[in-house]
Amino acid sequence: MRALPFLLIVWIAMSAPAPAVAQRFAGNFPVCLQKWEWGGSNSISCQYSSWEECKAAAAGLSAMCLVNPYAQRPAYPDRGPRPR
Repeated sequence: MRALPFLLIVWIAMSAPAPAVAQRFAGNFPVCLQKWEWGGSNSISCQYSSWEECKAAAAGLSAMCLVNPYAQRPAYPDRGPRPR
């Protein structure tokens, strides 16, 4: 009977899923390619400088192009007050 709580703790620890690994958006390129692979996994590579370059790489694949949320955007000059 003493082994039951111990076995329960061991069973819970063994059945717990492994921690998820977060994928980082690398680089300062404005466009990323998300590619789905067999088995349900996917990968994201941010190495494209234009939509056309990304779409050419995604042609024929199970993939789509995304905006890199971490890329630095160019600072736009102040255009002054907007007309009402």
